[in-house]
Amino acid sequence: MRLIDDTERRARLARRHALAPQHRVADAVAGTRAVAVLHATEPATPYLSLFARVDSFTRPDLDEALFESRSLVKQLAMRRTLFVFPREQLPAALGSAAARVAEQEYGRLVTDLEGQQITDDAVRWLAAARAAVLGRLAGGAELSATQLREELDELAGQLSLYEGKPYGQVLHVTPRVLAWLSACGELVRGRSAGHWRITRPLWTRMDEWLGAPARPSGAREGYAELVAAYLGAFGPVTERDLVWWFGATKGAVRQALADLAAVQVRLEREQTGWVLPDDLDPEPPVEPWAALLPALDATALGWKERDFYLPPDFAPGVFDRSGNCGTTAWWDGRIIGSYVQDEAGRVELVVPTDPGAAARTALAAEAERLSAWLDGEKVRTLYKSPLVTWERPG
Repeated sequence: MRLIDDTERRARLARRHALAPQHRVADAVAGTRAVAVLHATEPATPYLSLFARVDSFTRPDLDEALFESRSLVKQLAMRRTLFVFPREQLPAALGSAAARVAEQEYGRLVTDLEGQQITDDAVRWLAAARAAVLGRLAGGAELSATQLREELDELAGQLSLYEGKPYGQVLHVTPRVLAWLSACGELVRGRSAGHWRITRPLWTRMDEWLGAPARPSGAREGYAELVAAYLGAFGPVTERDLVWWFGATKGAVRQALADLAAVQVRLEREQTGWVLPDDLDPEPPVEPWAALLPALDATALGWKERDFYLPPDFAPGVFDRSGNCGTTAWWDGRIIGSYVQDEAGRVELVVPTDPGAAARTALAAEAERLSAWLDGEKVRTLYKSPLVTWERPG
């Protein structure tokens, strides 16, 4: 069985994820395909992820792909997470990972709507809400969740979360309904009512946004297509990586691997990984490189078993207790720190151990490059690497 060691895995990461400067790609779609999908929970992450991977990237480049050509589409999918997908993968996502989320969301809504006495017939209530939303958005309308709630009586209602707890809250049901309809592929997040660093999506109908209905593939075919894209970008990966990334069952993952005729390889630490059948050639070395990636970047999050690029004793400084990561500073295929912005918006490195002169120089150049691109704009994130607070008390 072929061995792909940690050094070769880091070379694959550098080249395939378009992170080494000499391997950056030409446009937003290519930058997205380099990591299969872009994580989009935080509004700024797709922009910063592409800045790290695309030569001469500008914010309007992603806006054009999302809102004009629509070659990229935001879609709720794996693990109830928002991603940016290449448009051609949307049917696969809708038929597999997104369909799983839609089913789960529907079940929770039925339980909560009836359990909190908003209705005694949640199935009928949701059918009426769906019809009202789709009817209001017909003709290409784009409206915020607040606008839809204020206009449509069918969306009236509030749900209590964590009642009796200090962190309990009461929320309108509308966002939950819209999330369900988006997981179904009936709605899409269109243009934003704000700027690139805040989340204020305008909702619209997917069929009108794309010019035709997004027809989901079958679940088996969909998982096979998504797993193929993931293996091409992240392989070798373990079964645990696959199950975690897709939020899928082991059965679905194993079926996809079988359908793709994926090949097993040996990894370090006595692990077994999977690659596509035509992906066994040795990966040439890559010159040492530096990169600064945003919170929740797909590369940092893309594996569950991360030892080959993140030493276990350093992981608590990068990932919080919920498994989310903040900004990351990379040197030659490893995470060695984080970064923040100062009061003027300039990027400051947070690297606790001296990585050597070459790394310091390369990371400083990346910090300067990112500072110039941000031009004083500050990116707020809910997900800060614990390392940042360790190194910057108060």
